[in-house]
Amino acid sequence: MLELINVSVQDILYHTQISCQIPKVLETIATRKIITQQAEKVGIKITTEELQTAADNLRLANKLIKAEDTWAWLEKHYLSLDNFEEIAQLNLLSTKLANHLFADKIEPFFYAHQLDYVAAVTYEVILDDEDLALEIFCALQEGEISFHQVARQYINNPEKRRAGGYQGIRQRQDFRPEIAAAVFAAQPPQIIKPITTSKGIHIIMVEEIIETDLDETMRLKIMANLFNDWLQQEIKKTQIVANLSIKTD
Repeated sequence: MLELINVSVQDILYHTQISCQIPKVLETIATRKIITQQAEKVGIKITTEELQTAADNLRLANKLIKAEDTWAWLEKHYLSLDNFEEIAQLNLLSTKLANHLFADKIEPFFYAHQLDYVAAVTYEVILDDEDLALEIFCALQEGEISFHQVARQYINNPEKRRAGGYQGIRQRQDFRPEIAAAVFAAQPPQIIKPITTSKGIHIIMVEEIIETDLDETMRLKIMANLFNDWLQQEIKKTQIVANLSIKTD
Protein backbone atom coordinates (compact mmCIF):
# COMPACT_ATOMS: atom_id res chain seq x y z
CA MET A 1 0.00 0.00 0.00
CA LEU A 2 1.35 3.41 -1.00
CA GLU A 3 2.04 5.89 1.77
CA LEU A 4 -0.03 9.06 1.46
CA ILE A 5 1.89 12.35 1.59
CA ASN A 6 -0.10 15.58 1.66
CA VAL A 7 1.54 18.57 -0.03
CA SER A 8 0.11 22.07 0.45
CA VAL A 9 0.65 25.26 -1.51
CA GLN A 10 2.68 26.46 1.46
CA ASP A 11 4.89 23.37 1.15
CA ILE A 12 5.47 24.07 -2.54
CA LEU A 13 6.34 27.70 -1.90
CA TYR A 14 8.68 26.78 0.93
CA HIS A 15 10.43 24.14 -1.17
CA THR A 16 10.82 26.62 -4.01
CA GLN A 17 12.46 29.02 -1.58
CA ILE A 18 14.90 26.62 0.10
CA SER A 19 15.89 25.08 -3.26
CA CYS A 20 16.91 28.59 -4.40
CA GLN A 21 14.40 28.66 -7.26
CA ILE A 22 12.62 31.86 -6.22
CA PRO A 23 14.73 34.23 -8.41
CA LYS A 24 14.03 32.14 -11.52
CA VAL A 25 10.32 31.91 -10.72
CA LEU A 26 10.12 35.67 -10.15
CA GLU A 27 11.89 36.33 -13.45
CA THR A 28 9.43 34.03 -15.24
CA ILE A 29 6.48 35.84 -13.64
CA ALA A 30 7.96 39.23 -14.56
CA THR A 31 8.47 38.03 -18.14
CA ARG A 32 4.82 37.02 -18.43
CA LYS A 33 3.67 40.37 -17.07
CA ILE A 34 5.99 42.29 -19.43
CA ILE A 35 4.64 40.38 -22.43
CA THR A 36 0.98 40.89 -21.54
CA GLN A 37 1.41 44.56 -20.62
CA GLN A 38 3.41 45.37 -23.75
CA ALA A 39 0.97 43.47 -25.98
CA GLU A 40 -1.89 45.49 -24.52
CA LYS A 41 0.08 48.72 -24.91
CA VAL A 42 0.66 48.21 -28.65
CA GLY A 43 -2.90 47.05 -29.20
CA ILE A 44 -2.37 43.39 -30.03
CA LYS A 45 -5.66 41.50 -30.31
CA ILE A 46 -6.34 37.76 -30.44
CA THR A 47 -9.23 36.29 -32.37
CA THR A 48 -11.08 33.14 -31.38
CA GLU A 49 -9.72 31.35 -34.44
CA GLU A 50 -6.14 32.34 -33.57
CA LEU A 51 -6.56 31.13 -30.00
CA GLN A 52 -7.94 27.81 -31.23
CA THR A 53 -4.94 27.38 -33.50
CA ALA A 54 -2.58 28.22 -30.64
CA ALA A 55 -4.32 25.63 -28.46
CA ASP A 56 -4.00 23.03 -31.23
CA ASN A 57 -0.30 23.85 -31.55
CA LEU A 58 0.13 23.46 -27.78
CA ARG A 59 -1.51 20.03 -27.93
CA LEU A 60 0.70 19.06 -30.85
CA ALA A 61 3.85 20.25 -29.08
CA ASN A 62 2.99 18.06 -26.09
CA LYS A 63 1.82 15.10 -28.21
CA LEU A 64 -1.74 15.35 -26.89
CA ILE A 65 -3.42 13.51 -29.73
CA LYS A 66 -6.58 12.29 -28.01
CA ALA A 67 -8.88 14.02 -25.53
CA GLU A 68 -7.81 11.63 -22.77
CA ASP A 69 -4.18 12.58 -23.45
CA THR A 70 -5.04 16.22 -22.79
CA TRP A 71 -6.93 15.40 -19.59
CA ALA A 72 -4.05 13.25 -18.32
CA TRP A 73 -1.55 16.02 -19.11
CA LEU A 74 -3.66 18.62 -17.33
CA GLU A 75 -4.00 16.37 -14.28
CA LYS A 76 -0.25 15.67 -14.22
CA HIS A 77 0.54 19.40 -14.21
CA TYR A 78 -2.37 20.39 -11.90
CA LEU A 79 -3.92 22.55 -14.59
CA SER A 80 -7.49 23.34 -15.56
CA LEU A 81 -8.85 23.87 -19.06
CA ASP A 82 -8.81 27.61 -18.34
CA ASN A 83 -5.11 27.33 -17.46
CA PHE A 84 -4.52 25.48 -20.74
CA GLU A 85 -6.17 28.33 -22.63
CA GLU A 86 -4.09 30.86 -20.71
CA ILE A 87 -0.88 29.06 -21.72
CA ALA A 88 -1.98 28.99 -25.36
CA GLN A 89 -2.88 32.69 -25.16
CA LEU A 90 0.50 33.64 -23.68
CA ASN A 91 2.30 31.66 -26.39
CA LEU A 92 0.28 33.46 -29.02
CA LEU A 93 0.81 36.88 -27.43
CA SER A 94 4.56 36.24 -27.33
CA THR A 95 4.60 35.30 -31.00
CA LYS A 96 2.52 38.28 -32.10
CA LEU A 97 4.49 40.71 -29.92
CA ALA A 98 7.80 39.39 -31.23
CA ASN A 99 6.52 39.78 -34.78
CA HIS A 100 5.29 43.30 -34.04
CA LEU A 101 8.61 44.37 -32.55
CA PHE A 102 11.11 42.61 -34.80
CA ALA A 103 9.58 41.43 -38.10
CA ASP A 104 11.16 44.33 -40.00
CA LYS A 105 14.52 43.95 -38.21
CA ILE A 106 15.23 40.31 -39.07
CA GLU A 107 16.63 40.80 -42.57
CA PRO A 108 18.96 43.72 -41.66
CA PHE A 109 20.17 41.79 -38.61
CA PHE A 110 20.86 38.66 -40.65
CA TYR A 111 22.95 40.45 -43.27
CA ALA A 112 24.80 42.47 -40.62
CA HIS A 113 25.72 39.22 -38.81
CA GLN A 114 25.79 36.82 -41.76
CA LEU A 115 29.25 35.50 -40.91
CA ASP A 116 27.94 34.35 -37.53
CA TYR A 117 25.46 32.05 -39.25
CA VAL A 118 27.96 30.28 -41.50
CA ALA A 119 28.50 26.73 -40.24
CA ALA A 120 31.32 24.22 -40.57
CA VAL A 121 31.45 20.43 -40.57
CA THR A 122 34.62 19.42 -38.73
CA TYR A 123 36.50 16.46 -37.29
CA GLU A 124 38.89 16.95 -34.38
CA VAL A 125 41.59 15.19 -32.39
CA ILE A 126 43.14 16.86 -29.32
CA LEU A 127 46.67 15.87 -28.25
CA ASP A 128 48.96 16.82 -25.36
CA ASP A 129 52.22 16.67 -27.31
CA GLU A 130 52.91 19.52 -29.76
CA ASP A 131 55.70 17.67 -31.57
CA LEU A 132 53.46 14.64 -32.04
CA ALA A 133 50.67 16.87 -33.32
CA LEU A 134 52.97 18.41 -35.94
CA GLU A 135 54.23 14.97 -36.93
CA ILE A 136 50.70 13.69 -37.41
CA PHE A 137 49.69 16.85 -39.28
CA CYS A 138 52.55 16.36 -41.74
CA ALA A 139 51.65 12.69 -42.18
CA LEU A 140 48.06 13.68 -42.92
CA GLN A 141 49.22 16.28 -45.42
CA GLU A 142 51.34 13.69 -47.21
CA GLY A 143 48.53 11.16 -47.23
CA GLU A 144 50.53 8.69 -45.16
CA ILE A 145 47.65 8.25 -42.73
CA SER A 146 43.94 9.06 -42.72
CA PHE A 147 42.16 11.27 -40.21
CA HIS A 148 39.97 8.31 -39.29
CA GLN A 149 43.07 6.30 -38.36
CA VAL A 150 44.37 9.17 -36.24
CA ALA A 151 41.02 9.43 -34.46
CA ARG A 152 40.92 5.71 -33.71
CA GLN A 153 44.41 5.81 -32.27
CA TYR A 154 44.37 9.04 -30.24
CA ILE A 155 40.77 9.65 -29.08
CA ASN A 156 39.99 8.06 -25.73
CA ASN A 157 36.25 8.71 -25.64
CA PRO A 158 34.63 5.61 -27.24
CA GLU A 159 31.74 7.44 -28.90
CA LYS A 160 33.95 10.17 -30.38
CA ARG A 161 36.47 7.56 -31.46
CA ARG A 162 33.80 5.52 -33.25
CA ALA A 163 32.61 8.73 -34.97
CA GLY A 164 36.14 9.43 -36.16
CA GLY A 165 36.32 12.69 -34.22
CA TYR A 166 33.20 14.09 -35.89
CA GLN A 167 32.13 17.37 -34.24
CA GLY A 168 28.88 17.90 -36.13
CA ILE A 169 27.67 21.07 -37.82
CA ARG A 170 28.69 24.08 -35.74
CA GLN A 171 28.42 27.83 -36.20
CA ARG A 172 31.20 30.33 -35.58
CA GLN A 173 30.14 31.06 -31.99
CA ASP A 174 30.42 27.36 -31.16
CA PHE A 175 34.20 27.44 -31.70
CA ARG A 176 36.91 29.07 -29.65
CA PRO A 177 37.83 32.38 -31.37
CA GLU A 178 41.33 31.21 -32.31
CA ILE A 179 39.91 28.03 -33.81
CA ALA A 180 36.99 29.75 -35.57
CA ALA A 181 39.36 32.07 -37.45
CA ALA A 182 41.28 29.12 -38.90
CA VAL A 183 38.24 26.91 -39.56
CA PHE A 184 36.32 29.52 -41.54
CA ALA A 185 39.39 30.56 -43.52
CA ALA A 186 39.92 26.96 -44.68
CA GLN A 187 39.30 25.63 -48.17
CA PRO A 188 37.42 22.33 -47.57
CA PRO A 189 38.26 19.57 -47.48
CA GLN A 190 41.34 20.75 -45.58
CA ILE A 191 43.29 19.81 -42.48
CA ILE A 192 44.38 22.99 -40.74
CA LYS A 193 47.67 23.45 -38.94
CA PRO A 194 47.55 22.36 -35.26
CA ILE A 195 46.14 25.00 -32.92
CA THR A 196 47.13 25.19 -29.25
CA THR A 197 44.51 26.10 -26.62
CA SER A 198 44.13 25.43 -22.91
CA LYS A 199 42.57 22.06 -23.81
CA GLY A 200 45.58 20.90 -25.78
CA ILE A 201 46.77 20.82 -29.39
CA HIS A 202 43.88 20.57 -31.84
CA ILE A 203 44.20 18.80 -35.18
CA ILE A 204 41.11 19.71 -37.18
CA MET A 205 39.81 18.57 -40.53
CA VAL A 206 37.32 20.97 -42.12
CA GLU A 207 35.08 18.88 -44.33
CA GLU A 208 32.57 21.51 -45.41
CA ILE A 209 31.62 25.17 -44.96
CA ILE A 210 27.85 25.67 -45.06
CA GLU A 211 26.46 29.03 -46.12
CA THR A 212 23.14 29.75 -44.40
CA ASP A 213 20.17 31.23 -46.22
CA LEU A 214 17.56 33.47 -44.65
CA ASP A 215 14.81 30.84 -44.80
CA GLU A 216 11.78 30.58 -42.53
CA THR A 217 13.64 28.53 -39.92
CA MET A 218 16.41 31.13 -39.73
CA ARG A 219 13.88 33.97 -39.56
CA LEU A 220 12.17 32.33 -36.58
CA LYS A 221 15.50 31.71 -34.88
CA ILE A 222 16.62 35.33 -35.27
CA MET A 223 13.24 36.64 -34.13
CA ALA A 224 13.34 34.42 -31.04
CA ASN A 225 16.85 35.61 -30.19
CA LEU A 226 15.96 39.28 -30.66
CA PHE A 227 12.80 38.86 -28.61
CA ASN A 228 14.61 37.05 -25.77
CA ASP A 229 17.32 39.72 -25.71
CA TRP A 230 14.62 42.39 -25.54
CA LEU A 231 12.90 40.61 -22.66
CA GLN A 232 16.17 40.37 -20.73
CA GLN A 233 16.71 44.10 -21.17
CA GLU A 234 13.16 44.81 -20.00
CA ILE A 235 13.66 42.63 -16.92
CA LYS A 236 16.88 44.49 -16.09
CA LYS A 237 14.88 47.73 -16.11
CA THR A 238 12.27 46.25 -13.78
CA GLN A 239 12.37 46.10 -10.00
CA ILE A 240 10.67 42.91 -8.84
CA VAL A 241 9.08 43.19 -5.41
CA ALA A 242 8.08 39.82 -3.94
CA ASN A 243 5.91 39.48 -0.86
CA LEU A 244 6.86 36.06 0.50
CA SER A 245 5.56 35.30 3.96
CA ILE A 246 6.34 31.67 4.61
CA LYS A 247 5.59 30.06 7.93
CA THR A 248 7.13 26.71 8.74
CA ASP A 249 5.93 24.20 11.30
